[in-house]
Amino acid sequence: LFYGIFSAWVLWHRSQPKPKDRFEWKLAAEHLNVPVIRKLFYELAEPGKLKEWKLDEILGWAGDALNRVDRTAFFAKFDDAQAVQYFYEPFLEQFDPELRRQLGVWYTPPEIVSYMVGRVDQILRDELGREDGLADESVYVLDPCCGTGAYLVEVLKRIDAKLIEQNVSATRAAKLKQAACNRIFGFELLPAPFVVAHLQLGLGMQHAGAPFDEKLGERPAIYLTNALTGWDPKLDAIKSIFEEFNKEREAAERVKRKHPVLVIIGNPPYNGLAGIAIDEERALSENYRGKAGVPGVLNPHGQGLNDLYVRFFRMAERSILRELSGGGAAEGIVCFVSNYSWLDGMSFPLMREKYLDSFDSIWIDSLNGDKYKTGKLTPDGDSDPSAFSTAQNREGIQVGTAIATMVRKTIHKSPAKVYYRDFWGATKLKDLLAFGLNWAKNKYAQVEPIRELGLPFRPMTTTPGYTAWPRLPELFPDRYIGVQSSRDEALVSHVRDELTERMQSYFDKSIPHDEMKRLSPKLMTDASRFDAVATRIQLQTRGFLRDNIVRFAYRPFDVRWVYWDPISKLHNEKSPDLFPQVFYGNFWMSVCQHNRKEYDPPVISTVLIDGHIIERNALCFPMLQKEKVNGHTLFGGDTGRQCHEFGDHCANLTDAAEDYLTGRGGVKATPMLFFHALAMLHATKYAIENGDALRQDWPRVPLPNKSELLEFSGELGQQLASLLDPEQRVSGVTVGKPRPEIRLIGTANKVGGGQFASEAEFEVTAHWGIAGKGGICMPGKGKAVERAYTPEERAAIGDRVAQLGETTFDIYLNDAAYWKNVPAAVWAYKLGGYQVLKKWLSYREFALLGRALRLDEVEYFQQVVRRIAALRLLGPALDANYEAVKIDLYAWPK
Repeated sequence: LFYGIFSAWVLWHRSQPKPKDRFEWKLAAEHLNVPVIRKLFYELAEPGKLKEWKLDEILGWAGDALNRVDRTAFFAKFDDAQAVQYFYEPFLEQFDPELRRQLGVWYTPPEIVSYMVGRVDQILRDELGREDGLADESVYVLDPCCGTGAYLVEVLKRIDAKLIEQNVSATRAAKLKQAACNRIFGFELLPAPFVVAHLQLGLGMQHAGAPFDEKLGERPAIYLTNALTGWDPKLDAIKSIFEEFNKEREAAERVKRKHPVLVIIGNPPYNGLAGIAIDEERALSENYRGKAGVPGVLNPHGQGLNDLYVRFFRMAERSILRELSGGGAAEGIVCFVSNYSWLDGMSFPLMREKYLDSFDSIWIDSLNGDKYKTGKLTPDGDSDPSAFSTAQNREGIQVGTAIATMVRKTIHKSPAKVYYRDFWGATKLKDLLAFGLNWAKNKYAQVEPIRELGLPFRPMTTTPGYTAWPRLPELFPDRYIGVQSSRDEALVSHVRDELTERMQSYFDKSIPHDEMKRLSPKLMTDASRFDAVATRIQLQTRGFLRDNIVRFAYRPFDVRWVYWDPISKLHNEKSPDLFPQVFYGNFWMSVCQHNRKEYDPPVISTVLIDGHIIERNALCFPMLQKEKVNGHTLFGGDTGRQCHEFGDHCANLTDAAEDYLTGRGGVKATPMLFFHALAMLHATKYAIENGDALRQDWPRVPLPNKSELLEFSGELGQQLASLLDPEQRVSGVTVGKPRPEIRLIGTANKVGGGQFASEAEFEVTAHWGIAGKGGICMPGKGKAVERAYTPEERAAIGDRVAQLGETTFDIYLNDAAYWKNVPAAVWAYKLGGYQVLKKWLSYREFALLGRALRLDEVEYFQQVVRRIAALRLLGPALDANYEAVKIDLYAWPK
C-alpha cells in the first residue's frame, strides 16, 4: 500500500500538476499503469478493508507527508541511481527489521551490481561468441529475485551504451524499449519491491529518452511471481479469481517455459521464508542431497541446503541446462552474489560436484566479511566489513559473501575449471570495480577441488598425501554427544555442596513449583522440548541421584560440578550411554568435524564433558569403553566388530586400526595410538600445513610405520594429555618442586608486598566479566599490565622466549591482588575459540560469582598458567615429532 502510493505520487508528478495541486492518495490506482499493480492496490485499498484494518488514517498521514515534500528539490535528486533503494531498504528496516532479515532483503551495493553485469557482458563477448554482449538480440536475461530492479537497470544501461557506441541514431530508443519489454526479465515475489522495480525502470527508460507508452500498454518485463515454481509444464498452476493476476502468472510462465534464457543474474535471498521447502521448491534442493550409504557419493552434512539461495542456484542451473524445456543447446551464464557457505561447506559437496559436471568454468570472487569464520578481520588483522554494509545498516550481512560466475558453453567440457580470488578490507568494493576494469584469468588462483575434502571451491592448504591419512573415526569409531544444556546456571556449579542443596530442593515434593521457580528460575521455566513442571514431577517420582553429581569439564581448564540426568530433558542433548563410560583410566578427546573458524585442537578430559567445550558440533571420542551399556552392544551399531579387551574394558578401535597395531605391540598399544593422535593434532605445524582441510572434515592422522616411533609419539601425547586435563596432577608443574623455567610464573602477589590476611582479599573486581543477555557471561576488559621480564624472570626462562613470549603480564584480580609474571604467549593462549585464562576470570567476576575466590581457586589459576606454559614449551617437540612421523608413513588401506 505504501509503495503503491509512493509510486503513484511519482507518476502523478510526471503528469506535471500545478505547484499548488494536492496529491490524492485515494486516487492512487489511477496513476498505476501496470494492471497487476493497479488491481493489487484496488483490492488492498478497498474502503471496507482499510476501515477493518484501521489503516485509512495512517495512509492519510502518508499522503499528507508526500504533499509536504518540496517536489522541485526532491526530484532534482531523485534521478540518482540509488534513490529508490534508499527509500525501500530503510523503510523495511524501520517497519519490521525481523521480517526484513527473514525475507533476506539486502540492499545490493551498486559496485557489486556494476561489476557483475560488466563480467557477464564481457563473458558473452569473449567466451560465448556474442560480439555485442548484452546488446545482442539473442541474449535473454533473467533476474529471478529482482527486488527493486538494480540489475535490470544496469543491464539496460549497458545495452544503451552499446547502442550509442554503434551509432544506431533514431532507432536507439525503440531497440532499448524492445529489450526492456521482451528480453530483459525480472521476477519478484514481494509486492513492495515489485512496485519499486517498475517505478525505477520507468524512470530509467525516461532518462534514456525511451519512456514506456502507457496508452499502448508498454511495461518492463518484470513479473510478480515465485521464481522457484511454474517451470514444469506438467504441473498445473493455481489460478486466481482475478484476471490480472492470471495474466501476470501466464506471462511469467512464458518466460520460464518458452524463452531460452542465456543469462541468470542477481542477489538471491539468503534466508528461507520458513526455511523448509515443499512440493516443487523442495525438488530443487533435493537434487543436491544425495543418498546416504551409496559408495562414492559425497553425502551432505548439516542443514545448509535448506537455505533459500540454494534453490535459486538450482533453478538457474536447471534453466541453463534446458532440463525442463527440452529445447536448444545447453548454454549460458549464472552470476549470483550470495552467502559463500556453499563454496566449502559440508552441506554442499554434491552441489559442487554437479557444477563441476554442468559448467565449463567457475569464477569465484570472495568478498569475505564473515563474522563466524574470521570475526570480520582480514588475514592481517584489519577490519573486514561486510560488502553489504550501508549507512543505514553498518553491520551488513553476518556471513561471508561471494560472487559466483558459472559459464556453460555449447561445446561442453567437464569437469569445470575453478578460479578463485579474495577481496578483503574496507576498500573491497573499490578494489572489485578496479579489478573488473582490468580482468584477466591470471589474477585468479586455479583451484583443484579435492574429492576427499568434499570438492571445495576454495584453495586448500594441505600436506601432500594428507587425504591418504585415516580420518579420526577410521581409528576410533565410537563417539558421543557431550552434555548440552540451556540450564547451566542451575545444573552446573563451581561448588558441589551448593549444587547438591539446589538439586535436593528440586526433588523435594514439599517445595511448591512457584517457590522452586524463585529458588532456581531456569529449572522451572518452559523451553523448547522442555515442560518444566512435567519434568519435575517425573523426576520426583524417581528420586534424587546423589551419585550423579560429578566432576564436569565445562570449558577448557575449567572443571566444575554437574548434575547428570540420563532420562529427562533437563539437559537439552546428551548420549544416554555417555555417563557409564566415564571411569578411572579412560580418556576423552573432544574433537570438531567442522570448525566454524580456525582449526581448534582437541580438549582432553577424564571426567564427564560438555558438548560445547570446544565447538558446538564437537563429539567425544573415548580411548576405552565398557562392552555393553543398558543391555546393548556399542561400537556404533557395527555388530561384526569384536570387543578387544584392554584390562577390564574394551579398546575403541576399528578393525583397520587393529590391523595397524598388530605388528606394533597389538591391542596393548591402544593408549599409544590414542595419545599419538593427540600429539599429531596438537602440533602447530600440523595445524598450519593442513589448516584449510581441517575445517572441512574430521582431522586425519599420519601413522608412523615403526613401532618405536609410535611409542615415542604416544609418550609425548601422554605428557600433553596430563597438561591438558586439570584433573591430573603433573609433577614439576602443579605438584612437587616446580621446573626451573616455570618456577617464577603465575605467582599470587599482594600489591605493595606482604601476606594475604583472608580470602576476602580475593574478590575479582577488575571487570573481567559482564552479564550478557540470557545469563551469558561476556569477557570484559579487565586489568592486564604488560611489562618486560625482570632479570630474574628472564634468567629463569632462558632460551625459551620464542615459546613463552618477549614480554610478560601481571594479571589483577582487584586493586590489591594479582598474579605476577604470566608470559605473553601464555596469556594469549586459546583453546575452544577463546582466550582461556581471560575466559576463566570472566566467569568469576564478583558481580557474577557472588563471592570472593577461595584460596584453592587462586592457586588453581596459577596451576593453569603453569600448565599452559608447559604446553607452550612442549611445542617444538610436538612439531619435531610430527615431522619425524611424516618421513616413514604407514600405508593406510583405501
